[in-house]
Amino acid sequence: MDFSNDGEMKMGFSSIGRSILLWTLSYSVFFWGNDEFASGQATATIVGVNVIPHQVEETMRFRRPRDESLAARVQLFVQGTALPERFNGKTPEELLVSGEWAWHDLQTAVPAPADAMTVWTFNGKSSRWGVGQSFVVSSEGLADTTIPIERSPCRILSVTFLSSDGHFQPDTLCLHLANDAAQNLQLTGVRLWLPESGATWQILRPQSPLPIEIGLAAHSRGVVKLKTERLPLTYAAVEVQTTTGSLWAHLRIKRETFDISGGWVNDKLTREPYLTLLKHLHINTGQIDHVGGYTDNPELYDRYPIKLFNRLWPLETWDTDEWLPKIHAVEFIGEPQFGGGKPMAPQEVFDQLLPYRISRLPTSVTLSDERTWRWYAGLSDYPHYDAYRVVAPAADAWGAYDRWEGRRITWGAPLETIGDMSRNLREISRPAPVAYWSQGPHDGWGGGLFRGGRKRRSPTPDELRSQAMHALAARITSLYWFNLSLKSLLKFPDTWEPMQRIGREIRMLEPFYLEGDAYDFQRVSREGQPDWELSTLAAPNAAVLFAIDTAYTADELENVFKFGPPRAAEFSFRLPPWLLTPQDVFRVDADGSHEVQWQPTPDGVRINDQQQLDAIYIATSHPSLRDEIEQRRQAALAVEAANPVDQEALRQLMK
Repeated sequence: MDFSNDGEMKMGFSSIGRSILLWTLSYSVFFWGNDEFASGQATATIVGVNVIPHQVEETMRFRRPRDESLAARVQLFVQGTALPERFNGKTPEELLVSGEWAWHDLQTAVPAPADAMTVWTFNGKSSRWGVGQSFVVSSEGLADTTIPIERSPCRILSVTFLSSDGHFQPDTLCLHLANDAAQNLQLTGVRLWLPESGATWQILRPQSPLPIEIGLAAHSRGVVKLKTERLPLTYAAVEVQTTTGSLWAHLRIKRETFDISGGWVNDKLTREPYLTLLKHLHINTGQIDHVGGYTDNPELYDRYPIKLFNRLWPLETWDTDEWLPKIHAVEFIGEPQFGGGKPMAPQEVFDQLLPYRISRLPTSVTLSDERTWRWYAGLSDYPHYDAYRVVAPAADAWGAYDRWEGRRITWGAPLETIGDMSRNLREISRPAPVAYWSQGPHDGWGGGLFRGGRKRRSPTPDELRSQAMHALAARITSLYWFNLSLKSLLKFPDTWEPMQRIGREIRMLEPFYLEGDAYDFQRVSREGQPDWELSTLAAPNAAVLFAIDTAYTADELENVFKFGPPRAAEFSFRLPPWLLTPQDVFRVDADGSHEVQWQPTPDGVRINDQQQLDAIYIATSHPSLRDEIEQRRQAALAVEAANPVDQEALRQLMK
C-alpha cells in the first residue's frame, strides 16, 4: 500500500518524509508496550487497548433522575490465537444479564492466526466498568491479563476516510491525534490492519506501514493527512506507531461525504416539481430504498439523485458497485431507546445490525435520549441523534429549564442544548463521525404539545437555523432535516430560504467539516446571562470559527424565540498550533466572504464585528482558500439556478 501526504512531498516505503501535522480531542487508551502480557505458552497477546469513556451533559433536564453510572466502551486488540471467555470471572452473557454491560461483540469472535489480529469490544453499563477501574481477562490462548480502564493522554481522536476523486472507495486518511502527556511524543508510522474479505471481518492482517518522522509536543493536538491506495469498505484497525508504543482505533472504513437528507420524502419522488425543490434546497439523501418509478427510472434518478438511507436488504441487491456510490447508510431500527414504548436492548440492536458486518454498507442508528444513549455507543458505524427544541416531542423536560430570568416555558427548550447533545454524542462515539436530525418544517405536531400558547406548529426561520448551526459547530458530517414532505414544506414556505442558505454554506465549507475535528468550545456570558458560544473546528489548512448567539429571548406575546438586532461583539477564538499565525481571517456566509477586523493573540485570534444569530469565520495561512470557497459557492448557486422552484406546480401536486 502506497501512502503520500497531501502536499508535494511523497512518502514511500524506502523514504521518510514530513507530513502535515495539525492538532485536536478524543478518548483512547495509550498502550505502553505489552511486556506485562507475556506469560507462559500463551498463543495470543493483547497489543493495544482503546477506552472511550461515557459522559453525560449536566445542562440537560429530565422529568426523572438519570442513571448517574458512567462506564466506558473498551476495545481490546488481540494478536494471535485466542477466544474470549471471562471478564472478572464472569461470562459476557452473565455481565449482560446482571446489567454491568450494555452490549458486546464477543459472540462473533474467532481465533486469529499468529500474525493476525482480532478486536474484542464491550460497552459497559455500570460504574464498575468505568474509568479508574480495572478488570481481568481470562481467555483460551491468552494468559490472565489485568486491564486498567483509563483514558490515555495519548490517543486517536478521529479517523476520517475520504475520496480524492469521488470514487466510493476512499483513498485518503485523515487522523486527528492528542498528546495530553507531559512528554513529547514521536510518531514513527501509520499502519492499517485489514481483513482478507468482508466475510472475515473479524480477522485483521497487517498492511505495510507508512514510515513517518513527526514529533508531537506535550499537551498538543495534531492531524496527519495521508494519501492511500483504494481502501476496502470493511472494518479495520488503525495503528499509529510511536517510539513508546502504538495508538489504536477500530472502525468501519466508509467514504465520508457531507450528505443533507430529508425525512418523509418518498411519497412524491416520481414528480419532477418536488424533485426540483429538493435539489434547490441541496438535498441529496432521503430515507428511501426502492421507490417504484424513481430509483428504477435511470433517466429521472440520474437527473435528481437521492442517496438511499433505509434497510437496504437483501444485501445482494444493494451491496453492488452500481449502488454503493448512491448509498448513505443502513437505517431501519427506528429509535431503539423508545422502541414504540418498550426500549430495544443495546445487545438486540447489535444482533439486528450484525448481518451487515460482512457487507460494504455502513450502518446507522437513531438515538433520541441523552440520558441513556451512551449505552448504545459504538453499535453503528455512523450514529446520529434526533432532538428538536420547539413544539415537538422530546425526552427532556422543557419546563425544568430555568433559562430566561425565572420564566419557565413548555413550548420550547434552550436551543444551545443541541450543541450540548452533539458534543456528547461526538465524544462517546469517537473515533467515528456523527450526524444530526435537525428540526425543519413539520405539519403534524399538535394537541397538548402546544400548551403555553404557542400558535406556530414549526420552528421559525431563526429557530431552524440556530439549531442546525449548533450541531454544525460541534462537528457533524451530515445533516438531516425532519421533515421535507411536500405537505409540510408547503405549510411553512418561510423555512425554505434558511434551509437553502444552510445547504449552500455546507457545500462551501464541506472540506473543512470532513477533514476537521472539534478543537475548542467556549461559553461567553454578559452580565451573568448567556451571550455567545464560540467553537473552533480545526482542519489541515484552515479553522472554521463559529460564534452562535445565545442572547435570544422567549417572546411572551408570540411564544417563539427571538434574536435581537446586530450588536458589537469581540470574539476570541483559540486556534491549534499549526494555525497560530494565520495570514487571512474573514467571515463567510451564503452571500460570500467578507472582511473583518482581526488581530492575532497568543493562542488564536480576536475578531471585532457587528453580529446577531450566528457568524462563521475562516482562519487560514493559505491565500487561495477564499477563491476555493467562492468556487464552491458558485457551484451551489448554479445548482439552485438550474432547479427553480414552481410553487403553483407544487400546490397542484397536493390536489
